[in-house]
Amino acid sequence: MNANELCFRPEQPADYAAVESMIRESFWNVYHPGCSEHYVMHVLRRDPAFVKELDLVMEREGRLIGQNMFMRTVIEADDGRVIDVLTMGPICVAQELKRQGYGKKLLDYSLEKATEMGFGAVLFEGNIGFYGKSGFDYARRFGIRYHDLPEGADDSFFLCKELIPGYLEGVTGVYQTPQGYYVDPAEVEEFDKAFPPREKLRLPGQL
Repeated sequence: MNANELCFRPEQPADYAAVESMIRESFWNVYHPGCSEHYVMHVLRRDPAFVKELDLVMEREGRLIGQNMFMRTVIEADDGRVIDVLTMGPICVAQELKRQGYGKKLLDYSLEKATEMGFGAVLFEGNIGFYGKSGFDYARRFGIRYHDLPEGADDSFFLCKELIPGYLEGVTGVYQTPQGYYVDPAEVEEFDKAFPPREKLRLPGQL
């Protein structure tokens, strides 16, 4: 892959339909039958916590092949402080281009832009096998807990990367997922009617 072929730019309203279709194709039947991520993206663009400057798409030779976005959120620290952080996603690459290095290039570019804007840390749910290559680690190693997760439960999905070294030093507390990520399944079903029909399947490895 020639990195010079790639263009990263802000998402524009004219991209919305194509981005949502790409997200739907990328996440369909991955975590559960069907998916909601395309509707989540649709909703989050209007959320006050949405970081418009970090709503990014990736193109190759003029064709949209990836997207990522960030939301503002907080850690409620054990000492009473409220620590501003980012969360991320949905992030995806066109289905036929997965596992070819494009995802990491998009991720690294996105994180670089977030760092340039002065954000201190990113926390989100992901696979350490992929995101660890871009500097993410288990959030527990920073002393950060995932909200509503019972003590002793598996938290290996909960990842963190400091964008400012030492930003979370001396911080322990609970991360809060922005409320915009919680969508009504009935609204997802209604929104999905605007897309081509696809079969929902129960597959091994789903949540």
